[in-house]
Amino acid sequence: MPGLLVLVVGPSGSGKDTLLSGAAQALAGDARFRFVRRVVTRPAQEEDHDVADEPGFHARRAAGGFALNWEAHGLHYGVPADIVQDLEAGRTVVANVSRSILVSAAERFPVAVIEITASERVRAARLRDRARETPADIAARLARAAPPPEGLSVFTILNDSSVAHGVATLTDFLYRIAENVQALPHPSEAPAPE
Repeated sequence: MPGLLVLVVGPSGSGKDTLLSGAAQALAGDARFRFVRRVVTRPAQEEDHDVADEPGFHARRAAGGFALNWEAHGLHYGVPADIVQDLEAGRTVVANVSRSILVSAAERFPVAVIEITASERVRAARLRDRARETPADIAARLARAAPPPEGLSVFTILNDSSVAHGVATLTDFLYRIAENVQALPHPSEAPAPE
């Protein structure tokens, strides 16, 4: 599998969706990349995802329709199974995921992890501006932030500056990853630790 799955994680309010959208626009003409639309059991809002009701989501999962799936905050999320074809074709596939699936994804696919984060002050302001949650819900989200699991190499983007700066940082890193995709082995091909 010569491609690479880039897993983007980060706490709520870090600006992941904004930076991913900007990078997807910047790289839209580059066939080396695919930015995956997740399937989520939540009505479409400002986030870029496909919508499924719970019965439809579970039926698709049972039929093997997801390469990765998880549950968080009472919602179901899935990354479509057709990413495997992109990876086999040597593409760099970029997906916004939960940190809870990083280890299992790395056991199945060649991965790189990007964590997009921001200071607590900035995250709190962004969450308030979204106006989707109560102050208590926002406080709980801010308290939940946790680092990615150990054993995975993680590139971190601190997204406290302008959107343009964050998008440029993410886009540049993705370009550098795409240049080196062939050099990254699948976990099953990697030499055993000594």
